[in-house]
Amino acid sequence: MLIKHYFINKIAHSSYILAGSDVSAVIDPQRDTDVYIKEARALGVEITHILQTHLHADFVSGHMDLAEKTGAKIYVAKSAKCTFDHVAVSEGDTIEIEKIVIKVLETPGHTPEHLCYVVIDTTRGEDPVCAFVGDTLFVGDVGRPDLFPDMAKELADKLYHSLHNKILKLPDFCEVLPAHGAGSLCGRAMGAKWRSTIGYERKYNAALQIKDKAEFIKSLTEDMPPAPDHFSRCSDINRKGPARISKLPKMKELNAEAFKKMIEKENVAVVDTRSYLAFGSQHIPGSWSLDFNGNLPTFAGWVLPLDKDLLVVSDSFQEAEKTNVWLRRVGQDRIVGYLDGGMAGWAVKGYITNHITQISAEDLHEKVIGSSKFVLLDVRATQEYEGGHIEGAINIPVADLRQRHTELNKENEIILICSSGNRSSLGASILSQHGFKNLHNVAGGITGYSAAGYTKRCTVCQNPHGSRFYSKVEEVKTHFKQ
Repeated sequence: MLIKHYFINKIAHSSYILAGSDVSAVIDPQRDTDVYIKEARALGVEITHILQTHLHADFVSGHMDLAEKTGAKIYVAKSAKCTFDHVAVSEGDTIEIEKIVIKVLETPGHTPEHLCYVVIDTTRGEDPVCAFVGDTLFVGDVGRPDLFPDMAKELADKLYHSLHNKILKLPDFCEVLPAHGAGSLCGRAMGAKWRSTIGYERKYNAALQIKDKAEFIKSLTEDMPPAPDHFSRCSDINRKGPARISKLPKMKELNAEAFKKMIEKENVAVVDTRSYLAFGSQHIPGSWSLDFNGNLPTFAGWVLPLDKDLLVVSDSFQEAEKTNVWLRRVGQDRIVGYLDGGMAGWAVKGYITNHITQISAEDLHEKVIGSSKFVLLDVRATQEYEGGHIEGAINIPVADLRQRHTELNKENEIILICSSGNRSSLGASILSQHGFKNLHNVAGGITGYSAAGYTKRCTVCQNPHGSRFYSKVEEVKTHFKQ
């Protein structure tokens, strides 16, 4: 028996190949599936099984593409009521791959239909060697039950049962192989390790130390990080079966003139993935600033419109192609064009551009201690803001600016800040779309401001491999009471 692990940064997704001598299974595949086919070819095995632990909320899964390319059967929870061809499984079912026996546990909580797959290598013994736990249990955390707001307490109750009455009944040496790691919004305070054991999590996972069920439910239904818009969409896409990548529109290379004509005549949105500094210098009016080096997929799924085709401005065609892959992973399937020649090609045509002034930490501090009037807008998540912010700053998380821009006065000078400059640039692009003119972006964000000695160190920076959205480490420790 061999297990191969695959991890996608930004969305922090883990998937796996479980291989025997001649055949194999893929667990929770990513949407671009060639990586598994190449690996199976290298191992000399055939992919015959595709196991889904649950209907993933944060990404579009590759089960349909992988099944089409390999002929493998898709195994998914009977309770998921999927509408594509699949093998429906439930509590007590077993799946056999040569000498490997996989037992199915129903573990609702993170989602209503969640499964865990417990693996026994019968060539070595009868005890479970590992469990593909999906998003029920993480390294240092458990799955969040609040992605279905109307069912949050009910699901938290079920999660408690799934953990204490099922998962923790496995032997301490059993490996825990989750579907996500640190940085994912499917949990709140995940550790950076990709795998663990039942025994280690039993002893050190803070959420599992909460023995009182009512307190457990409270801890997972209050003060949770925001859930991006695409989470509910992706779950439904995965239930129905995602569109095959081969059927999606091709991204065309468009010169500046053709690009401009599409903007003028078509129902399109422009996505600019260059660095926030480049975006600030010159960009096409109305563009969305989504720095490729930031968390591009999460915020693309969160804020980009679904009813428009997408045009990409990048530093290179290769980056635009990678952008296409990232956006498809979160269900943004309408990428139709790329600006060939980039902003330089646009500029030499004499076409109109906008810019957003970038200011340094020193510039901001002079304003903070000075007498000029301005609005300091902190667009980080609420938990980050509460963990430390510049006095006088107001907090509107960046995705909320799509609606809450009405709370701001267009006549004011507005300075936007986040942890680095990426999200604040996105925020500035949103405000610009709504007619705001006097905008400034703080390059380096709170990280730079604290490095200059003007405020305490950013708590996100203190925990670089932890959750990027729930960064108050000490509060996590006290929140999960012993």
